[in-house]
Amino acid sequence: MAGKGGRFLLDRFRHEALDEVGSTNSECFARARAGDPGLLWLTASRQTAGRGRRGRAWMSEPGNLYASLLLIDAAPSERVGSLPLAVAVAVHAALSAVLPPGHAPLEVKWPNDILIGRRKTCGILLEAEALADGRRALVIGIGINIRHMPDAAPYGVTRLADHGVSASPQEVFAYLYKEMAQVLESWNEGLGTPEITDRWRRIACGMGENIRVNLPDRSLVGTFAGIDDKGFLMLKTGQGAPIAVAAGDVFFQGME
Repeated sequence: MAGKGGRFLLDRFRHEALDEVGSTNSECFARARAGDPGLLWLTASRQTAGRGRRGRAWMSEPGNLYASLLLIDAAPSERVGSLPLAVAVAVHAALSAVLPPGHAPLEVKWPNDILIGRRKTCGILLEAEALADGRRALVIGIGINIRHMPDAAPYGVTRLADHGVSASPQEVFAYLYKEMAQVLESWNEGLGTPEITDRWRRIACGMGENIRVNLPDRSLVGTFAGIDDKGFLMLKTGQGAPIAVAAGDVFFQGME
């Protein structure tokens, strides 16, 4: 299946702003089941049932950005693995546009946590569902701490307001809307993965540092050796060749 150049052009995306919703991700899936063709952004002022990775609750009070993008048949299954990296590149670009000069380092922690000064300011959750009509829905959920941040988290957190950003959620979303379209067009259903991984490496956090990777059944400790061409994390443990990790939670020294 060849990529469809121009599929992700800016004018093909739609946006619907909601006041309050349980979860923008869940609402996107409901729209997909009802036949929506995709390229639909949903934003909400507040979520009552927001969630993060591994089912964690996501604080969703007004003042932050809560957005989800629905894609239908985003790419063949063998090429969709690099999409989280593409999403991170787009969010990083959007935040770069609103942060003032001289801000703390803005980086990406594998695969797609956005950090300012080594503290998390954005959560990204990708979920997929096979639809009854044979299509595959993929939803990209993005929560950006603008005015609020969690009181308790298993890692350091921050918010844009602490770094001199006065932009509203609507203003931040305007940058995200534009940057996501541009990055997805470059990604081109996974055919542009080499370009995406190259851009990701340039904004990555902690290359060459010691890290711990928490997997569902165990933890691995070693040196972050970057990512391979598929976007897998490469971990040097000192025992043979680097280990390729497809999914896991990464912690750097001083981040816990």
